[in-house]
Amino acid sequence: MGNSELVNEESEPMNTKSPGKEDLNSINGNNHENLSGKRPFKKGILIRILTIFSIFIGSILLIAFLAYFVIFIAPRLQEVASVNKTVLTNNHDLKKEAGYKKEISIMRKDVQNLSRKYNSYTSGQSYIVINTTDNKFFLYKNKKLVREGLCSSGANKILQTKKKTYVFKTPKGKFSITGKRTHPYWHRSDWDFIEQGLPVPPKDDPSRWEEGTLGDYALDLVDGYMIHGTIYKRLMGMPVTHGCVRLGDEDLKIVYNTLNIGSKVYIF
Repeated sequence: MGNSELVNEESEPMNTKSPGKEDLNSINGNNHENLSGKRPFKKGILIRILTIFSIFIGSILLIAFLAYFVIFIAPRLQEVASVNKTVLTNNHDLKKEAGYKKEISIMRKDVQNLSRKYNSYTSGQSYIVINTTDNKFFLYKNKKLVREGLCSSGANKILQTKKKTYVFKTPKGKFSITGKRTHPYWHRSDWDFIEQGLPVPPKDDPSRWEEGTLGDYALDLVDGYMIHGTIYKRLMGMPVTHGCVRLGDEDLKIVYNTLNIGSKVYIF
């Protein structure tokens, strides 16, 4: 083998042709196929997540609306549907009917009876109204309110002993003032000694009489119940008594001077 042949073999050009247009197109085509294959995959996942989230939020809102409708709206609709609305009418033919005239006559008699009853309760004589729920009193004179304020009424408690059960509540109803006293003494009941853990003395024992506990004035009602003062002024307006009605010093003085024996006392 000669040198010329070696040269020819070594110098023979290699197939290093740069990629042509067709090759570039084929490469770009492959890349495009790869990219187009990845993008739709990611986009599809995002859409699917948004769809699921929208369905979840929509379901929650629907459930909340149904619950609100059942709890609040539906009962009101039933009430509106069930209420019979009163319609005012000025039908002259209706006024001529015997049944209509009879009903009107009955209502007029009821109004007259209630008016007489109200006038008997609220005569020109002074009276007092005791509200044991709010622990307030209202003093009237000549049918006008002249004084109102706080009071204390029964605690509605029970004291149980072997021999007797004591219920500490203020009686309710219509009463009258049966007596009036200044600087009254309190005759202590058995329950006072029992509550303090002391032996119960005889009925006429001097230890039963106590001065200053009832304030400056006392107005007797019934069965030992009274309207009187108190040394526990900080408890005014609270249900803390054993049944009597307590008033503050100034209120008690005005009530005492306004009411007379026989004056009405309404307790509710």
